[in-house]
Amino acid sequence: MRHTISVFVENKFGVLARIASLFSARGYNIDSLSVGETVDPSVSRITILTHGDDQIIEQVIKQLRRLVDVIKVSDLTQSDYVEREMVMIKVDAPQSHRAEILRISDIFRGKIVDVNPRNMTVEVTGDEGKINALIDLLRPIGIKEIARTGKVAMSRGKQEKTTGARSQDAE
Repeated sequence: MRHTISVFVENKFGVLARIASLFSARGYNIDSLSVGETVDPSVSRITILTHGDDQIIEQVIKQLRRLVDVIKVSDLTQSDYVEREMVMIKVDAPQSHRAEILRISDIFRGKIVDVNPRNMTVEVTGDEGKINALIDLLRPIGIKEIARTGKVAMSRGKQEKTTGARSQDAE
């Protein structure tokens, strides 16, 4: 089963490397990883998409909580949350395909962020299904390059309290 794990960490040098090492040392795969500062610049949120049965994920979460600079760990998969990712897709764009690329981009509420005589680059934000559907529609036209951000996720409803101090939550 796929799991989306949210990890709040102290915004310090080497924290991401320690988290990635924890996964690789135990043979766990990270399908997607996204990191960014929170409202508090001393805290960063890491969103990790991984897969495994509930017992494996529970073990990963316990090991993450033991890391020194980790403030809070939540498996969002078991709760109500919203997730998004961004993709930029460079597509072959001869004159004969430009109108179709623009139409597809509009359907997906995308933007054209670069145009040159040979290519167009489309930017779209959405869930994984939306991104995959866009890629499927653009593939026959001729995709040259894809850059995906990885997922960012946030629980719905209550605000997660994150300060530089460690949280004692055992979610």
